[in-house]
Amino acid sequence: MPVQLSHPQAVIRLQDITAELERLEGLETLTAEDEQSFDELTREFAEVDSHRRQLERTAALERIRGAAPSGGGRRPAATAIQPGTSIGGNGYDSDPILNPDSVEDRRFRNPWDLGEMRTFDRSPEQVGQELKARALCAVEKLNGANDRIRTAATDIIERWDDKRGTISRLCLATSSPEYLRAWSKLAAGKSHMVSPEEQRALERAMSLTDSQGGYLVPFQLDPTVIITSNGSRNQIRQVARQVVATGDVWNGVSAGAVSWRWAAEGSEAGDNAPAFDQPTVPVHKADGFVPISVEAMSDAENATMEVGRLLAFGKDTLEAAAFVSGTGSGQPTGIVTALAGTASEIDPATAETFSSADVYAMDGALPARYRANAAWLANRNIYNLVRQFDTNGGADLWERIGADVPPQLLGRPALEAEDMASGFDPGAAGDNRIAVYGDFENYVIADRIGMTVEFIPHLVGANRRPTGQRGWYAWYRVGANSVNDAAFRMLNVATAV
Repeated sequence: MPVQLSHPQAVIRLQDITAELERLEGLETLTAEDEQSFDELTREFAEVDSHRRQLERTAALERIRGAAPSGGGRRPAATAIQPGTSIGGNGYDSDPILNPDSVEDRRFRNPWDLGEMRTFDRSPEQVGQELKARALCAVEKLNGANDRIRTAATDIIERWDDKRGTISRLCLATSSPEYLRAWSKLAAGKSHMVSPEEQRALERAMSLTDSQGGYLVPFQLDPTVIITSNGSRNQIRQVARQVVATGDVWNGVSAGAVSWRWAAEGSEAGDNAPAFDQPTVPVHKADGFVPISVEAMSDAENATMEVGRLLAFGKDTLEAAAFVSGTGSGQPTGIVTALAGTASEIDPATAETFSSADVYAMDGALPARYRANAAWLANRNIYNLVRQFDTNGGADLWERIGADVPPQLLGRPALEAEDMASGFDPGAAGDNRIAVYGDFENYVIADRIGMTVEFIPHLVGANRRPTGQRGWYAWYRVGANSVNDAAFRMLNVATAV
C-alpha cells in the first residue's frame, strides 16, 4: 500500500523508526517477534524515506516553476527543504476539525497500519487508547460485515476491552483486508495462493496467541460477534449477563445490600459498607469439526462466510446443554448444577406432585428485587403441563401461558430449554429439577474472543484413503456460572420409592 504521509509526518516517522531500531539493536538477544519487528521496521524505513525524498523533489520542482521568469533569464537555485516544513498545505499540526484531511484523519485512513504508532516512548495505557481508537475505526471499514455485526463489534470493544487494548489489538490483527483474504484462501484450501503481504498479516495475528497450529477466525466472522449480532437460538443467552473475558478467568465484583440508617444531625456515620465479594468464572476449551465435500466447497459462492455461519451455529448448539446442566469441570457450570443443593432449591407443595400451587410458590419465594427482571426456564413439556392445570375455567386460569406471542407465565418471559427435565416419573426415585425462575442477569456467560480454526485438506476413511472431503477443526473458550444464587428459585419435584 502506498505511503500516505505529509513531509513532516514522514520525517517524524523516520525518527521514530530509527529510535526503535537502535533500541532493538541494543538488546542482548532478540526474540522471534523482535526479529520480525526489526525486519518490518527496516522495510518501512526504506519506503518512508523514499516517499520523503519524492516529496522533497516534488516541492523543489514546484518552487522552481513558481520562481522561473516568463521570459529568458537565469533561474534561481532550488532551496532545500528543512525537516518539519509543511508541503502542499498538509501540515502535521493542521486542525483536524477545520482541516478534516489533517493528521487525525490521515492517521486512521488505514487503521490496520500499526507501523505509524509510537509504542516505545508511551505508557501501555496510552498505546491501549490508540489501539482502541484504531479498532473502532477499523470496525467501520470491515469487509464482509453488515451493520449488525459492526454494531456488535463496536459494543464488545467499547464495553470489554482492557486498558492495554487486548481486544482491540486482536481486532486489528484479524480484521484487516489482507488477513481476511489470506484466511479465506486457507479456508478454501488454497494456501499456495497466499501473497507475501497476506502471509505477514497471518504471522502478525498468530503472534497474539499461544495456540499451536491453526489460524484465528477473522474478527468479523468470530462466532461470538455473529451470535451477539444475530441473536442466539439459545434462550439462556438472550437473558443471561454476557461478558467478554481477556484471560483464562473472568473476575467480577458483587456486593450485598448496603446497610443504611436513620441518622441524627451531627452524629458520626456508621460503617455501612457492603461486604464485597469477587465471583470468578473460568473459561473452558471447546472444540468442533466441520466436514465439507470437495463438491460443496467448489459450488459454494462464499465458503468463508459459510464457515463462519456453521461455526456460530455449532457453538450455540453445544452451549445450550452446558448452560443448563454443565458440570463446571472442563465445561461451563449450568444453572441447574449451580443451584442444586442450595437454599434456592424448593420442594413442591405436595410431595412428588407438580401443581399450579408450585408455580405461585416459586413466584412468591423469589425476593421482590429480583422479580421485576425475572424469567422462567423449563422444557416445553413442563409448560404444556401448566396449560393443563385448569381445563374448566376455574381460579387457576387467573394467569396461564398464552399462545407463544410472547410466551409468559405470571407476566414473566417463559424461556424454553430442551435440556431441562421434560417430566418426572412418580415411580422412579431421584431429583426432578423441572423449572428455574429468577433474574438471569445473575447468571454470567464469559466469552473469550478469538476462535482458532485449522484447515484439514483431506479426510481419510478406515483404509487411510481420501474420502473426497475436507474439514475445519475449530476450538475456542467459554465459561458460565451463577454469581448470585439468591436471585433464583428452582423447583425440584423429587420422588422416592
